[in-house]
Formats: sequence, C-alpha cells, structure tokens
Amino acid sequence: MPDLPTPQNAAEAALLSECWDAVLSYADLCTSGSASATQLATEAFTHGIDELRAATAASKSTGTGRRALRLPRIPLLLASVRTVAAAWETSGLGHRLDPDLRLWLHSDKAARYVGPPLHRPLALRGLRDMQEPDAVLLWLAEVESLPMSAVARRLGLDPAAASSELAQVRALFRDRCHRNHLDTPMDAHCRSYARLLDAVTRSPSAETPEDLSRHMARCVECAEAAACLRLHGGGLPAALSSGVIGWGGLAYLERRRRAAEAGMIGGRTDAAVDTGLNEGKPVRPRIGRTGILVTAVLVSALALTVSLMPFGGSKGDDANAAQGESTDGQSVADPGPTFPSGSKTKSGSGTGTAGSPAVADSTSRPAGNSDQEAQGESSSPAGKQGGAKGSTKSAAPDCRVKYEIVSEWPDGFQATVTVTSTKALATWSLGWTFKDGQRVGQMWDGTFTQDDSHVTATAADYNKTVAANGTFTFGFLGSWTGSNSAARNFTLNKASCQAVG
Repeated sequence: MPDLPTPQNAAEAALLSECWDAVLSYADLCTSGSASATQLATEAFTHGIDELRAATAASKSTGTGRRALRLPRIPLLLASVRTVAAAWETSGLGHRLDPDLRLWLHSDKAARYVGPPLHRPLALRGLRDMQEPDAVLLWLAEVESLPMSAVARRLGLDPAAASSELAQVRALFRDRCHRNHLDTPMDAHCRSYARLLDAVTRSPSAETPEDLSRHMARCVECAEAAACLRLHGGGLPAALSSGVIGWGGLAYLERRRRAAEAGMIGGRTDAAVDTGLNEGKPVRPRIGRTGILVTAVLVSALALTVSLMPFGGSKGDDANAAQGESTDGQSVADPGPTFPSGSKTKSGSGTGTAGSPAVADSTSRPAGNSDQEAQGESSSPAGKQGGAKGSTKSAAPDCRVKYEIVSEWPDGFQATVTVTSTKALATWSLGWTFKDGQRVGQMWDGTFTQDDSHVTATAADYNKTVAANGTFTFGFLGSWTGSNSAARNFTLNKASCQAVG
C-alpha cells in the first residue's frame, strides 16, 4: 500500500484496511492511468483522514460526547476523491483525469456539491443527516453490495435482526430525504407537486399521474427526490451512489456489486489489480484455483505421454525408423506429438488411426533438416539410441505475461495485463488472440489495434523502455457476448510469450 497516513489507533487501522480498496476503485474510474489512480487515491485518502480527525477532535471539544452528523467513512473518502480531482484540474494536472470527469467538473452538476447546502443533492443531505451507525449500515448494504451476514459481522449486529434493522434504516433515510426535499427552495410549480410526489412514492402499487411524470422528466431536483423517496423497485442504490458520489456513481456501484459477487470486497480490490497495486494479493475464487490445477495436471500428463512416444520402437527397427516408419505402425518422421498440421498423407496410405501404418507425405522434411533443428528438434535420426533425449527441447521464452479479468458485467469487462521480460526492451508491442470474439474498447498505459480476434498493444511514450527482468502493465475495457475466456497466443515484439496464472 502506498504511503498513507499512519493510523493513530486501532479504529484508524481498521479504516485503512476496510476503505482503501473502495477509494482506489473510484480513483481508478476518475483517472486515465494506473499510476495516476494510485496517486489520486493516496492524496484523497490522506485528505479524508485529516477531515475525519478534525471532526472527531471538534466533537470532543464540545464536551457533549455526541458525534457530529457527517457522511460515513467510505462515502466521505469517496467525496475526498472528487475534491482532490477538482484540485488537480485547477492546478494543471487535469490531463491525468478522465476526460468525461473533466467536463463534469466544469458543469453545474459539480457546482451543486460545493454550493449552498440546501441546493446540494438530496441523497447527500439525507445520508449526512442520519446517525453514523445507521448511515454506515445503509451504505454497506445498498452501495457496497455486501451480503447481510458480512454487514452484520462488520458492524457487530445480530445477523438474525440485521435485515429488519436495514428496513428501518431505509425508512429513516426516506424520512430524512422527505424533510430535506420540503426544505429545499423550490418554485411554485415544484412546490405544488411535493405532496403528490410523497404520496406516489410511498406505495409500490401507486400509479404516477401523467402530469407528474412530465414534470419529473423536466425537473432534475424532483426526479432525484422521487428516486430517494421510492424505497421499492430497487432504485435506492443508484440514488445513493449518484447523489453522494456524483460523477461515476453508477459505474462505481456496478464495480462494487461485481466485486461483492466475486467475494473480493474486504480481501481483494478490483482497482488494486487494475493499477498493479498488489497489496493484499487477491484471493482467487475457489473454482478458479481448481480449474488451474486440473489444467496443470492435464498438461503434465500430456507432456509425459509425448516424452515416452519415441520409445515405441525397438533397437532393431532403426532402418525402418530412418525411413519414416516404425514397426508398431506409428509415424516417427517427426519425433514430436502427432497433432493436426494440415499436411496430407499419400494416396492409399493408412488413415492414421492407432494400429494402422501412416506414411509421411513427400513434403515432410527429413528428421535431420536444419529447419527442424532451429525449431528445437533433434538432428539425430528418429529411433537412434539416445535420440529421445535430444528431441523437443526448446529454449525458455524470454517473457511471461499474466492476463487477468478484474471485473465483468453482462456485456463488458475490465482486464489487466502484466508482462515480465528477461531482456531489456527499447520499446514493446504485445499481441494476443481472443477466442470468443471479445472487442477492446479503451486502453490505458498503451495504445491498441484490433484485427478481428487479434489485438496488438503498443507502448505509450512514457513506458517504452523496460529493463532486463523488468515488468510493465497496462489495462483495458472490453466487450463480450456469450463467453469471455482469457486471451491466448501472446507474443512480445513478435516472439512467443509464456502465459502464467
């Protein structure tokens, strides 16, 4: 983890471990690169901790012993990300931010978060007016999408009563939003719909009058009020994330929901992987570990079978083996495994099934061909004593690549690619192939071209040079349909690159 403020007590230490992944996840949405995301998250985290310490000291100085009303810790730190991003834009660091965020920061929407309190988003005011334990419960369950068992464990609640307590907190949030809505300065037209809006949003079976629907289509404030007051229909998480966070609120909500479904919140950070920040190395889902283990076993078994294949003939079969045939009916013109290669057998030859003779095509190269030797094959005749030891021994690849799908949603995903090169590079170009027709839409820390299923990522101006045994990382957003398997056939500067788990 980067250089964050030193915790003053156990409560702050818990705050760092619980909130850092959320802050980094949102900072990653707000920036144009992984390094910028880490720096923005670090500055925002420091700013938020200082604000929390100041608020705590102020509440103690009053002598009442009651904590002042404020946002819960996670949304407060997310608001700090927005504040620091605005400071970057003002100080000339706006090029490190997402272009859409920069436009938003100069709009009236952003001005609402720093303008008069009664004109700020209703969800922000309603959450701030709640006691902190209630607000934390609502945020963790609705926006962070944690299961109730995890929420109860984190907050020390009775798991059996946590769901009913959440229902009460939702009703309390609605009440706070309703009061704030009535306190908001409104024109006469909006004021005339205030009571009707309250009545319509209370019941899931109530129909919205046509004139109210037309009014909410034109009035942002009344539409926000309807979203906060309507507890049924599943729109509360979106109302909270959009109203409290602002820009990127819905994208953040989707990220946290996917992370919670994958069991990554609390133990893994999706954005930490995005940015190469491997503090608290992610624990993969159990099914992923099992799949990797099974694949490794199958590959090992295949390698063992291949290594034993040249021993099918006896010493007395040297003459036949040198001509490209073995006495057990297996072709030994190529001492490697018999995979489909596109070559055709001679007319009248066997079909190539087990136990039937197969004659190598006249276009096949002799076992001693120098081209085959350049591909890592032995130049000694097949079947010669000790020939098996010299066959299929290729040099280790000069690079290793780790392809990881960080988060995934119904029609899109985010992935990170980390490459380690044993050789020093003046620049780099990484290619790969998608199996399921995925498409790259946006890339950071690199540029890309895509031709059908093949993608080529090239270095940005600032990360071309790679030292020997050095590592570079880039990430991208993509789309998929049907299936989203990992990329394959990696090449670094057109040389084969080994994929690692």
